[in-house]
Amino acid sequence: MATLERGLGVVRVLAGSPRGRMTRGDLVRATGLARATVDRIAATLVHLGHLRAEGSDLALAPRLLELGNAYLASDPLVTAARPTLRHLAEELDESVSLCVPDGDGVRLTAQRPRRRAMAVAFRVGDLLPAESCAPGALFAAARNTGNPSRGAGPAPEDPAEEHPWDLAGRATLAESRGWAVDDQLIEPGLVAVAVPVRGENGTVLGAVSVTSHTSRHSARSLADHALPGLRRGAAEIRKALAEGVRPTPAPAPVDTEALRTAKAELGPDFLQSLARGLAVLASLRGPGGQTLSEVAAATGLARATARRCLLALCGLGYAAVSEAGRFGPLPRVLELGCSALAGLTFEQIATPHLADLVERVRDSASASVLDGDDIRYVARVATTRIIGVDLGVGTRLPSRPTSMGRVLLADRPGAEADPVLEQVRRQGHALVDQELEEGLRSVAVPVRDRSGRAVAAVNVAAHAAQRTAEELREEVLPELAAAARRIEADLAAASEHFPEALPR
Repeated sequence: MATLERGLGVVRVLAGSPRGRMTRGDLVRATGLARATVDRIAATLVHLGHLRAEGSDLALAPRLLELGNAYLASDPLVTAARPTLRHLAEELDESVSLCVPDGDGVRLTAQRPRRRAMAVAFRVGDLLPAESCAPGALFAAARNTGNPSRGAGPAPEDPAEEHPWDLAGRATLAESRGWAVDDQLIEPGLVAVAVPVRGENGTVLGAVSVTSHTSRHSARSLADHALPGLRRGAAEIRKALAEGVRPTPAPAPVDTEALRTAKAELGPDFLQSLARGLAVLASLRGPGGQTLSEVAAATGLARATARRCLLALCGLGYAAVSEAGRFGPLPRVLELGCSALAGLTFEQIATPHLADLVERVRDSASASVLDGDDIRYVARVATTRIIGVDLGVGTRLPSRPTSMGRVLLADRPGAEADPVLEQVRRQGHALVDQELEEGLRSVAVPVRDRSGRAVAAVNVAAHAAQRTAEELREEVLPELAAAARRIEADLAAASEHFPEALPR
């Protein structure tokens, strides 16, 4: 499965680049692969929706989060910790995170940040150096002793260690205290305190940490402030784990016919083995892992093919197999673009698709949400026509006489009592012909979230002198609907574990 290894290597390099974007030439130099190989990997990943091609650049695309989502959905610790992180962040008024050990580092797997002028820039998926972060000392203590003692004494007079860069010394201190501190080791001005989260047998599964700035807390005052809540939170997470967490829904089976069609369309440029390997990785979602038969069923692949992919992923450090023969993803999966994509907004998700749409139809495209009795524009790409529609992000318009407003109103309960909205609901789109403004025509369709609820609408607007209503319906509507489905696919991947991606 050398093709899978090279493909994941390209993704890994892109994920580590500024803004998750590189030129093809820079990728060739960074990976050491031949240009033809990079081009074939890029063609496959673009077709799958994991990358986006923009001229000579390649950029990470939201659907790449399907890989990280598999790990986040499979780890019961993440599911169990999220409510506690939310409560702790509100109680302590500081950013709170969950970390797990990942090789020689510490991987951030869940987070509840507090937004401030000087905010913590860490994101889910980041790998922190163990020697300079608070959880690292806890994990080192667990490795050294198998089960560090659970100290619960008050914060000492000075919680900073005598030799702060000595991980062994920090681990010994963490073992005796049952908690650890980072006094500006990872970054000047940043302080953190962490406590371990244990499983039923007392082993350390992860760590909950609170992070602040020296303008708000010293290491000592943060320990005094946060330790009671952190200890209580760790106990809550342990209890939730013991009670069991709700299994996540299984992913939809991979469309193997679509893979065969892609191979026929792209020929040798489509790397089927890479596509199959990524499908297998994305299918590893259930707590406790998946059996070979379950993976084969979820992906639609033959057992032998699924087994080769699983063994390759295990060899690359992205999956592991238990003694019971169940396969599950490892935290390292989060290095495949999770950190770079975790902070996406709806505008960032929708805008590239609107730009592609504008290039095809040559008219302006927008996205909006309901805001009271109005619609509010949240994304827009304007055409370069001499006669254009002059509206920008943030613009508010009355919902009733607009195509996007009608699409959104039609999704509300009781819309069937209104003949106009009922028609929009049944046909799946709204076309408004010069009702908002003379000379302006537009057509809109909904954008739905993972539950099927219309959370936004997208439209194409044109001057009446340039498009008839029939042309909008016959020529523009199919392109608009296809763009909306692509936005929905990206939004589903981005919002599964990061609800901030949903439009607001």
